[in-house]
Amino acid sequence: MASLIWLRVMVAGAIGLIAWRGQLWAIPLSIVMPCLDEARTLPACIKKARGFLDTHGISGEIVVADNGSTDRSVEVARQLGARVVEVPGRGYGNALRAGIEASAGTFVIMGDADDSYDFSALTPFLAKLNEGYDLVVGNRYAGGISKGAMPPLHRYLGNPVLTLIGRCLFKSPSRDFNCGLRGFRRDAIRSLGLNAPGMEFALEMIVKATIRKLRITEVPTTLSPDGRDRPPHLRSWRDGWRSLRFFLLLSPDGLFLFPGLIVLFLGLILSSLLVRGDLRIGRILLSEHTLVASSAMVVIGLQSVLFWVFAKVVAMQRGLLPPDEVFERVRRNFTLEIGLCIGAVVALAGLAADIYAVLSWSQQGFGNLERGSLIGVVCAGSTALMIGFQCIFGSFFVYLLDEASRRTDVTVPPDASIQSLGLPSAASSDRARKG
Repeated sequence: MASLIWLRVMVAGAIGLIAWRGQLWAIPLSIVMPCLDEARTLPACIKKARGFLDTHGISGEIVVADNGSTDRSVEVARQLGARVVEVPGRGYGNALRAGIEASAGTFVIMGDADDSYDFSALTPFLAKLNEGYDLVVGNRYAGGISKGAMPPLHRYLGNPVLTLIGRCLFKSPSRDFNCGLRGFRRDAIRSLGLNAPGMEFALEMIVKATIRKLRITEVPTTLSPDGRDRPPHLRSWRDGWRSLRFFLLLSPDGLFLFPGLIVLFLGLILSSLLVRGDLRIGRILLSEHTLVASSAMVVIGLQSVLFWVFAKVVAMQRGLLPPDEVFERVRRNFTLEIGLCIGAVVALAGLAADIYAVLSWSQQGFGNLERGSLIGVVCAGSTALMIGFQCIFGSFFVYLLDEASRRTDVTVPPDASIQSLGLPSAASSDRARKG
């Protein structure tokens, strides 16, 4: 009796295990490899990927996104049973985006075709995807970097610094932003609207996935020396700058708002103290020279905040940033007319101060002024004039951005462009043929 019970338990467990494995491996998988003159290493990558699919009984495909190879890469890929997608636009991002678009899998695993990543060890990626994660990023620092696999400049400076910046600016869980081996749900990543053409494509994927609140995790990944007999396509300083530039463009708060507010408030505090006269702090005497500098700080700080508004509006209109309810509420209430009125009041106050300074100067016969007699009034008036006109111009610019966005959102009738040229529409052409 006991043996019969144990037999039933073992059968039930076996059925459950088979069902679980079927759930994990029955989902179609696409393995995408960007390729540019990789005929030397492509066979090893394809054979490892094919072996992984066959070993685990996975329904999948291997897609090679060729970026204009001049060697035998395309021929080799087709001979080994991979599907080749020819991508005319040069760039790592262009190749991957085209490969992802052409892939048919529910899940996609992307990896470089230089044999630095092991395509036979993809089980952790699929396991995490099956748990419900949208993006699974490899972590080379956790999995191990073989000797000679990564230049010291990249290993100890470039990758750690870019990852630290990305984690600070976007609160992403990834600890290796530049790892090229990663898996994801195809529909989730396609919804991000990725468009970076070059190496920054890898960063764009993580940043936008973080902004859109996709489920992200990472798994340890080993990195081996590539099998190329030529230098890599990566250019350290050029691609490093493009990556940093991309981070900053997708973080208007860190690039414009916070630095601008700091400079603005420091300038306002210094200016309000110095406009009354000299200020002594210990052995340091702050006078009109510091007042001029603090006035410039006010203008620069306000300009930075205005650029934050411009960048935020454009990024949200283009879908680069998620909707910000507080920002939108303030924008709806802060109309063009309110901005113009505030700017006009501040500019008129500055003009009045400058007129007062000129009149005072005229009463002294337009001669030499005593040190500090009118410098505070002149600085305050000139600064107010610049602030006022910045508000006016900034309000108009935001209004123009909104108008341009509203016009592009208008649905254009199918024949509108034809009719605007004075040509017959498709419907009128049909009627003419029938008549």
